[in-house]
Amino acid sequence: MIDEVLGSTGYFAQPYHSWERGLNENTNGLIRQYFPKQTDFGKITGEQVREVQEKLNDRPRKCLGWRTPREVFSDQAAIVALPS
Repeated sequence: MIDEVLGSTGYFAQPYHSWERGLNENTNGLIRQYFPKQTDFGKITGEQVREVQEKLNDRPRKCLGWRTPREVFSDQAAIVALPS
């Protein structure tokens, strides 16, 4: 349904094929700057997660023409109105 609404094609990477998930792997690396390996996520608060989320969504990205993910999302949300 999402692909139909957005006019896109979904893609499912193969398990253990990290090279098929470049954006995911890059994002994991960015998250690890805040929560290093061996971090006990049971001790991380929702507020801490939201803080990192805000920082990453407001971080300019080269692949987005130095725009932030939040800017790109906001622009796309203004263009695409999902049917009810």
